[in-house]
Amino acid sequence: MSGGTGGGAGAERMRKVCVVGASGKLGQYMVRHALERGYEVVGVCRERSVPKLAAFQGRMTIVPGFTNDPEVIRRAVAGCDGVLTVLVPWGVRQYASGTAQAVLDHARPGARLVFSCGWHITRDGKDTYSRWFKAGVWLAARLGRLFRAVEIDDQVEACRRVFASDTRWTVVRGSSLEEGKSQGLPVWSGHVGDPVLGSNLTRRVDFALFMVAALADDTLVRQAPAIVGRLTPSALAHAGGLDVPRD
Repeated sequence: MSGGTGGGAGAERMRKVCVVGASGKLGQYMVRHALERGYEVVGVCRERSVPKLAAFQGRMTIVPGFTNDPEVIRRAVAGCDGVLTVLVPWGVRQYASGTAQAVLDHARPGARLVFSCGWHITRDGKDTYSRWFKAGVWLAARLGRLFRAVEIDDQVEACRRVFASDTRWTVVRGSSLEEGKSQGLPVWSGHVGDPVLGSNLTRRVDFALFMVAALADDTLVRQAPAIVGRLTPSALAHAGGLDVPRD
């Protein structure tokens, strides 16, 4: 288990950050955290969602457009040291994988790329899931496809492309989310199934905090941490463990 992310050389390099999917709840929290760290922030969101970022007017640059549009992403990530990407499996047109591919293709060489997804994503097949969790993912995937609303399999494909890339990526795998006051930086494990993750709950504001902190943490490069709230019962029960990820 790890108590969170550290700083180091990555923090010194980070000056300009792009948030892809900035208008959503998670995206807005990431914008706020990035601004608080003094970063120059560029946000990408659909044109109709731009008003959701009104609270940040004058403090960030907004590039309107679909996040799976390569030209939109090319303009948005130009000159950015880090890119924070919300992989949303909207519709049935490979939105998540298109977004991931655009970021992989157009982010500058050496940029820190941090992507968000859920626990259902596995990098090496060593994650273990309860029957209820697997049933829930199966049902969500079928209903999403039936109503042409979400495409969970495409989020899997998006992460496969990230994992296969030679970029400086991190894929943050979030538990169930709730609103509320920050509990601090979440704890994480290398694999779902670790008892430290048992509470399966994280404040959304802290999910965003972990994403932004990961930009400056070189120890998370090419890692897929699964996170849980720092003050959840399972995290507190393991608080005396070593400050290293479990495998």
